[in-house]
Amino acid sequence: MKRFELPAIGDARKSFYNKAIVTEYDNGDVELMSYATTVCRIRNGKFEKLWDKYSATTMRHINAFLRFYDIPGGGKTWWKSLSMAS
Repeated sequence: MKRFELPAIGDARKSFYNKAIVTEYDNGDVELMSYATTVCRIRNGKFEKLWDKYSATTMRHINAFLRFYDIPGGGKTWWKSLSMAS
């Protein structure tokens, strides 16, 4: 398992100041924590939504996560259109 601060890719900020943490598991799964909440993950190569709320700051973290892992998507409308992972 590897844990690190998400780089602020494509964001005006230089850093998220440890408020966006990525955990890469040995089985290949990857999770994003925004503040203290796990909001999304990549499981078996598929993006999954784990948090059904919205905040502008967390969306910035999710957008950077998508860019970091080269996954299409992003933005409020896209986020709200996703179903929660089961």
